[in-house]
Amino acid sequence: MFIQTEATPNPATQKFLPGRVVMENGTAEFRSADEAQASPLAARLFEIPGVTGVYFGYDFISVSKDNAEWQHLKPAILGSIMEHFMSGKPVMGDASVLSEDLDAGGEFFDEADESIVLTIKELLDTRVRPAVAQDGGDITFRGFKDGKVYLNMKGSCSGCPSSTATLKHGVQNLLRHFVPEVEEVVAA
Repeated sequence: MFIQTEATPNPATQKFLPGRVVMENGTAEFRSADEAQASPLAARLFEIPGVTGVYFGYDFISVSKDNAEWQHLKPAILGSIMEHFMSGKPVMGDASVLSEDLDAGGEFFDEADESIVLTIKELLDTRVRPAVAQDGGDITFRGFKDGKVYLNMKGSCSGCPSSTATLKHGVQNLLRHFVPEVEEVVAA
């Protein structure tokens, strides 16, 4: 099994591509070893000293670290990913909850703005999320109120030094161009 690695704009996060589907549907993010118990793979990764976050996308795994050096962490992370996939165990346990399922219940917007929200979501799904996934992260819609779009940053985007620039200069400009009602984009 060959696992590719890619740097992300966030120096504290690396993207690992195992060459197979990681999450068939949705995504999953783990910010602690306790949360990681829902996933045998995430739990295994959190056993590595220095790992502070794990994010599963369709065909990639983003791993975040503390002050540890990547040159020391990467061999252990690669070994854990390889061992997991070779074992045939599922990525997520039976009691797992996908992060998109959690996000869906937390959306907020006025019913009168439903058509605006649908346009915003379509733009996010077709133009923003594919680009952000290339960097090992994700951006999901949280809400729309008083001209402000609230987005949730996940994976390598969470805590990334350039995420503010991505939101303000990239996403905000895109949404303002296509949806005049959008005044500002804010990280939720």
